[in-house]
Amino acid sequence: MSTSQKNKEKNAQNSLLAKGISLSMLTLVSRVLGLAREMTKARFLGTSAFSDAFGIAFMIPNLFRRLFAENSISVAFIPTFKNHLEECGTSEGKQKTQDFISATFTLVVFLTSIFVIAGIIFAPLILRIFYADKNSMEEAVVLTRIMFPYLFVISVAAFFQGILNGLKIFSPSGFTPILFNIIVISSTFILSRFTANPARAMAIGVISGGTIQALFQLPFVLKNNWKITFVNLKKAFSNEGSKKVFALIGPTIIGMAGYQINDIVSSALAARAGEGIVSSLQYSLRLQELILGICAVTIGTVILPDLTGFAKKNLWENFNSLLIQSIKIMALIAIPVTFYSLAMGENIITLIFAGGKFNSESTKMTVEVFNFHIAGLFFIAVNRIVSPAFYAQQNTKSPTIAGLINFAVNIALASILSIKFKGKGIALALTIASAANTLMLFIFLRKTKSIHVGNILKLAVLYAIKIAAFSVIAVVPVVLTKNYFIKFFSRNPRIISQGIPIFITAAIFGAIGLALLFISKDSLLKTAFEKISKQK
Repeated sequence: MSTSQKNKEKNAQNSLLAKGISLSMLTLVSRVLGLAREMTKARFLGTSAFSDAFGIAFMIPNLFRRLFAENSISVAFIPTFKNHLEECGTSEGKQKTQDFISATFTLVVFLTSIFVIAGIIFAPLILRIFYADKNSMEEAVVLTRIMFPYLFVISVAAFFQGILNGLKIFSPSGFTPILFNIIVISSTFILSRFTANPARAMAIGVISGGTIQALFQLPFVLKNNWKITFVNLKKAFSNEGSKKVFALIGPTIIGMAGYQINDIVSSALAARAGEGIVSSLQYSLRLQELILGICAVTIGTVILPDLTGFAKKNLWENFNSLLIQSIKIMALIAIPVTFYSLAMGENIITLIFAGGKFNSESTKMTVEVFNFHIAGLFFIAVNRIVSPAFYAQQNTKSPTIAGLINFAVNIALASILSIKFKGKGIALALTIASAANTLMLFIFLRKTKSIHVGNILKLAVLYAIKIAAFSVIAVVPVVLTKNYFIKFFSRNPRIISQGIPIFITAAIFGAIGLALLFISKDSLLKTAFEKISKQK
């Protein structure tokens, strides 16, 4: 390879890294604002029947969005669009790509419009899955009809995102979730006084935010010389590219459906278990997702290109080394976070959500389910690390089967445990199912002889036990001193009465943990210090 070629490759890698960092920062801001959105919901709705109604009403179009819009873009549209872009050197190739865009846009608008109209008409029938009493679901029907068009606008937004991502333009699409969250939060504060209840104000914010997500990206698409036009349906359905998109997406939807049905059934069980349980589960999961978004998702995304490269070049020692290193990093983050969250969960939830309609009973309900959710953090995090090991080998079948097993275990246990333990039982079912999913992924990974699963498991388990032991030692002073700090600052506003004790106990916990890692000459800590020293 010539020097100029090496420089071009290096520049391309640096450019991709810069874009990756930019997108990661936007994702982090979006996650934080997503938590702020939940805080707003907690303030105005708490764990009331209105809160449950909003959660269920928003969940329905959102689930279909995940299943069809996001799935279609990532699995089917972007690869097909990229293939078309390779032919754009000629005027004929350019026109062929434009025809594909127009045909796909026409189908997105047509199919989602039909789906939205059907959803609005049949909302009462859909909601009977969640409500045994017709009277209690009246508000949920209204909210569902307000928000179901969200599926249409977010599908158009996802289509625009697919075009931009195919062109390697990521920032506009990464910024739109931030806009969405800001609009939902603002609408709730501004419109609540003018609507029958705050849930409707928030629902208006959802549809408004989704619309802005689509409109914000349109100028960037047009700027890159692509037209957004309609064609007749016959031409749209017969387009070679659109037919390929449908062929690609069909099998994947079957696997993805398991995850989505999982949410629907769990929410239905929660809705029937009692008022406020749906909301408490959603608040708890939002907190867990924030933690996962900061660590597991980022690491999983970063290691996938390297794992793919190692697999293609048959560099299996490097593959194994990166996989075990990534799992260890997850253990180092997730296990201490779990122990600290179990000790200070009530204070964290009080700090973030308490106030307004989110009263002491709301806090109690959310803490109960959070304790069971957070217990599964390490398993969920490991799943996000191990799954890329399959994708790197072009194997999507194994993680899909593992996901379906996860679904079966979760629904079976949730159905049983929710009867006696309500929300706690549903949260515990998810944790056990996540552990089962982790086990199945490692079992499937054994089929690849070049991956030393036995050695990976041995090293991972030993390291996890070590970190768990250190976490127990570090959390003892937290448990012993937290009541003193809480009592000392109790007469101050919530941000001080809860925030300062959390900050102090986190500092104590972190200091002891770092000291134990230093004394034990932990390899990850040593590597981190070496990299910091080199940067200096």
